[in-house]
This record gives sequence, structure tokens and C-alpha cells, in this order.
Amino acid sequence: MIGTAGNHEAPHKVLGNQPKTARGEATRKALISAAERVIGARGYNDASIGQITSEAGVAQGTFYIYFTTKEEVFSELVLEMGRLVRHEITEATQGIQDRLQIERAGLQAFLEFVQAHPDLYRIVQEALFVDPAAYREYYTSFAEGYKAGLLAAQQAGQIVDIDVEVLAWALMGIARSLGEQYVVFGKDTPIEHLVAQAHRLIASGLKP
Repeated sequence: MIGTAGNHEAPHKVLGNQPKTARGEATRKALISAAERVIGARGYNDASIGQITSEAGVAQGTFYIYFTTKEEVFSELVLEMGRLVRHEITEATQGIQDRLQIERAGLQAFLEFVQAHPDLYRIVQEALFVDPAAYREYYTSFAEGYKAGLLAAQQAGQIVDIDVEVLAWALMGIARSLGEQYVVFGKDTPIEHLVAQAHRLIASGLKP
């Protein structure tokens, strides 16, 4: 999925037990990174905690210091995807005032992120079946931030006056589908081409 959320970042929500030392934080991050690779490659059902800890280079018991279950680390990865994407979009759109240019820059940042993190993207897609609550939160939190940016642009006279709820989800759908070209279908169309063509649609609509 995922649409460009403008420059609205979500509150930092973290699951599991929080480490009290820098070494503990590094171990927790290593486990999350390993879970991203293992679950992203194998899928939730076929990934095991043993495989995750082996990939992270730690003892299996270490996992339970930071997470209670495999589902908990999976849900953390869904939240992590949201945090990272929002950060990338915020950075990419920093200082841009025109909403249409924000859309273009945000879409470019999103697709570049998906290209660089296919495992995370697959995990978010699988969350619909593994953790529907996290999946729903992921998309609705994007939509809320997105709507705020679109509404501000409407009030400034920069974009057409359309129901921002519908507009936000429609634009998110465009980004999500284009992201799937890379992760699910393995397309190698240059991102610049995808962004240019999608932006023509976003800026001008279907009318010739």
C-alpha cells in the first residue's frame, strides 16, 4: 500500500520489553532486523524464533528478554515500517510548500523505501492475516495524517475540493499498488518513470 503521508509522523509506539542499556538496545535492534529478514523471506508461519535468533547471532533465550512471542516481534515490524516510511517521506518533503510537489516527492520516497526494504513491505501485507489490528492501525494512522495534509492544501487552494477521506485512501491505493510491482511481482520499471506517470494522473486526472 501505502500512500504518501505528507509530513505527519506517528507517535513512537514500541512493543515488547524495553532495554535499559545501550548493549540491550543494540541486541533488541539486531533481533528486529533479523526478524525482518527471516519473516520477510519465509513468511510468518514458516519462520521460527530459533531462526530469528540464529540470524541475529544470539542465544534463543535472548529473544524472550525482549519479546514474549513471535507475533509480538511481527507486530513491532509492522509499526517499524510505518515509522520508517513516515520518516523518509518527511525528510523527502521537507520545505516543499506546493501539495502536488509534496505528492510527487513523497511517492518517490515511498517507492525507494519499498525497493530497499522488500521484506518489511511483505510483512505489512501479511499482517492482514497474522495481525489484523496492526494492519488496520498501520493504514488508518497513515490515512489520518494524510487527510490533515490534504485538507490544509484544500484550504490553501492548492488542490481540488474532494472528500479528503476518499482522496487520502485513493492516493494511498496508488502508492500501494505501485509498491507491489516491486515486491510481489518483481517488476524492474525505473522508479522515476512510475512516479512521473502516476504524478500525471494525480495532477491531471483521467480526462484527456
